[in-house]
Amino acid sequence: ETIDPGLAKFIARSYQEAASMNAEMVILEIDTPGGRVDAALEIRDTIKNSGIPTSALVKSQAISAGSFITIATKTIGMVPGSTIGDAEPRVGDERADEKMLSYWRGEMAATAEANGRDRNIAMAMVDRDIEIPGLVEKGKILTLTYNQAKDLGYADHIVKDRQEFLKVLGFSEAEVIEAELSAAEKLTRIVTNPYIAPLLLTLGIAGLVIEVLTIGWGIAGSVGIFSLALYFGGHLLAGFTGWEVILLFILGIILLGFEALAPGFGLPGIGGIGCILASIVLAAPSWEAGIISLVLALVGTIVLVMLSFKFLTRRKFWNRLILGLKYNKEQGYIAQSQDLSVYINQKGVAYTPLRPSGSVLLDNGTKLDVVTEGEFIARGERVEVFMAEGSRVIVRSLNKE
Repeated sequence: ETIDPGLAKFIARSYQEAASMNAEMVILEIDTPGGRVDAALEIRDTIKNSGIPTSALVKSQAISAGSFITIATKTIGMVPGSTIGDAEPRVGDERADEKMLSYWRGEMAATAEANGRDRNIAMAMVDRDIEIPGLVEKGKILTLTYNQAKDLGYADHIVKDRQEFLKVLGFSEAEVIEAELSAAEKLTRIVTNPYIAPLLLTLGIAGLVIEVLTIGWGIAGSVGIFSLALYFGGHLLAGFTGWEVILLFILGIILLGFEALAPGFGLPGIGGIGCILASIVLAAPSWEAGIISLVLALVGTIVLVMLSFKFLTRRKFWNRLILGLKYNKEQGYIAQSQDLSVYINQKGVAYTPLRPSGSVLLDNGTKLDVVTEGEFIARGERVEVFMAEGSRVIVRSLNKE
């Protein structure tokens, strides 16, 4: 399947088990469209540093990072109809920059040379600007069929299946043990998938936000906590992160909880958001993967939260964050187009929380849009109008006198 960090960890564990069993050979059966460069490099290093000879059997395709892993082995077998090559590094749908291209081209060439294979063929699989007369023209990426690979030294044997490959290697009577993914490794590969990780983050963040702002049965919060547990737990099992990152995320949640209980928005809120964002990025296998997952998750969270407000009942907590009241003449609201100085020295109560803007109800029954000098005034506090500037009516609390 796709070459990812979870697969690299599985292969490293398999080599350790093979060494403990005194295995005479490891065979990698390959059928992959490619995957992550860093994971392929980790697998190559596992093969290189192992004292056990390694052979590769290409069952269908060894494309991109799969071709790199294949040529890292001493002996290659290919099944009729299989292919190897097309290892151009890409970022999304775009060709990687020259720096990345040069690095990957060098790694392919060096790995091929180390196993007695033509470096130019390996580089032509990476760089479309490399031309090999009679094989690949400039502007094309090289991919070899099984027969071409055999003729050019990129396949040592053409075999129909594993049993025939074992026979030509001299292991037809050997005991064969298949390494299998554990349940934890399967979970790790799923949750660290670049398509699944942003989805888990979206469900996690959106679930917690929806749980706080809407009335429900706790389903959103449960889904959110479960999704975040899968995200961080999977990355922890994969070895991408440690417990300190999870503790950083929990600290962020605690700080936001403190912020929700206090008026305004200050250091706890900023610190909480910073801790959560940092923990998500640090848990990912790379900065790029973490940032991409985070951006996609934030976009998805906004969409889900907006949908929840359309179909779910909001908690009163939401009214603390926004001014949702509407005023009209029938309710006694007076548009402030007249001389507002007439209200100076009049007293009343805060009709809404003043943060610092809001509304007051004067003792004569008039409702006014007002602001404070910056301080927070809770709903119900006694206030006095002490200044009028243009269209602004400025009040202060009488409770603090």
